[in-house]
Amino acid sequence: MTNLKSAIIASVDAMGDDLIALSHWIHAHPETAWNEVESSKYLAEYLSARGFAVETNYCDLPTSFKATFGTGELTIALCAEYDALPGLGHACGHNIIASASVGAALALAPLADELNATIVVLGTPAEEGGGGKITMLERGGFAGIDVAALIHPGPVDVDHGNPFAVKHLEVSYTGKASHAAAYPEQGVNASDAFTIAQVAIGLLRQQLSSSVRVHGIITRGGEAPNAIPERTEGKWYVRANTTAEMNDVYDRIEKCFQAGALATGCTLEIHEGNAPYSEFNNHAEFTRMYRANAEALGRNFDVPEPATRMNRASTDMGNVSQVVASFHPYIGINSGDAVNHQHQFAAAAITSDANHAVLDGAKGLALTMVDIAQDATMRTYVKEYSRA
Repeated sequence: MTNLKSAIIASVDAMGDDLIALSHWIHAHPETAWNEVESSKYLAEYLSARGFAVETNYCDLPTSFKATFGTGELTIALCAEYDALPGLGHACGHNIIASASVGAALALAPLADELNATIVVLGTPAEEGGGGKITMLERGGFAGIDVAALIHPGPVDVDHGNPFAVKHLEVSYTGKASHAAAYPEQGVNASDAFTIAQVAIGLLRQQLSSSVRVHGIITRGGEAPNAIPERTEGKWYVRANTTAEMNDVYDRIEKCFQAGALATGCTLEIHEGNAPYSEFNNHAEFTRMYRANAEALGRNFDVPEPATRMNRASTDMGNVSQVVASFHPYIGINSGDAVNHQHQFAAAAITSDANHAVLDGAKGLALTMVDIAQDATMRTYVKEYSRA
């Protein structure tokens, strides 16, 4: 353990109570995608009070921010996510993501000159289905960043992300209302259209690869049981291992929705809810570095499936990884049978094991950034990757 790494560990331990309190505060104030007003403000003020220069309303996004410390040649970004899930609160543990990224940045800040680095925390809203990082990319929010990372909680530790690419769809059918008992023959049933589409998708699954996921919900199914539904709406996701495979599968799924319209006489509309999320471009050396640091902290990666599958969850960090050298490990919170996007996981996100994950996550991220910053070959590599 180098002196710099020892300093990182000591620094995170010294601020441990504050980081845990930060995690618990975010957890207690859940805000959904694009509505993270209090969470983003709290994080921005937290970093400003500790010496970071903070720009709010970053990329013209009210709940995004950029916090910067130092002026070194290598620009390191720790991404903070803090949006919660509708109805489930922090059931994906974004309170842990934000506090671990903040902790890593604060531990790195005193070493910025020695590492010849600039330390950045990017507040990235709307990961849960909003694609905040994609909007930030489009608006130049990651320009000048050489290497980016965050750490995501899950049931167990996994040293890299392997997320599905995903396309988000908003689907609607428009038919014709009529009294369901007196004049059913005059109606055009938009609910039936969705039923047909879902049956077609269910049958298609026989011919879909195991690397594909298709799922969705109906958000509007009709207005009254005695009226033929004239409009139905839903949200659907199409996922696959790669963007290319996702696009191929989408063409087949679209035909299933068209079948619903054709069979019932409804009009179909399909729109993308937000830009697709990409698969993640991993770098073997980052994975090796992170795993070595995490194991030195006592983390265990010797866990079989299905516990490790959280690393398949789609993320807009995948889009970042296509243009900025990135890594995205997962850290376990010992949640037992509870998995992400369950009420029980939200409760587990503020247990003692989750608190420990905040500190180990901050250390693991910061220690790996030290390895990258001190390796001349890696410094060159990340800059060339981002320029390309």
